[in-house]
Amino acid sequence: MKVIADICVVPLGVGTSLSKYVGACKQVFHERGLSHQLHAYGTNVEGEWDDVMAALKQCHERVHALGAPRITTSIRLGTRTDRNQTMQDKIDSVRSLTN
Repeated sequence: MKVIADICVVPLGVGTSLSKYVGACKQVFHERGLSHQLHAYGTNVEGEWDDVMAALKQCHERVHALGAPRITTSIRLGTRTDRNQTMQDKIDSVRSLTN
């Protein structure tokens, strides 16, 4: 099953700059071949359910390996059975109404 996920991984106990941790997760999504888009407070990721969840687990492993003793993650998930829809499809749909 395909899923579009909005993921916000927040390492705790590492100070205020989180860029290197965000970059580590972005690298995981890239290595796994998942389509992803960073935004100001998280990352949108799309792919097969199991692939996205495995990448999120690996992201946690990498962030812990970088020294984060604790991580809190928020996830919003969307799935469809009526048709295939990508993140870009959703963006294009809104833009077509506002341009």
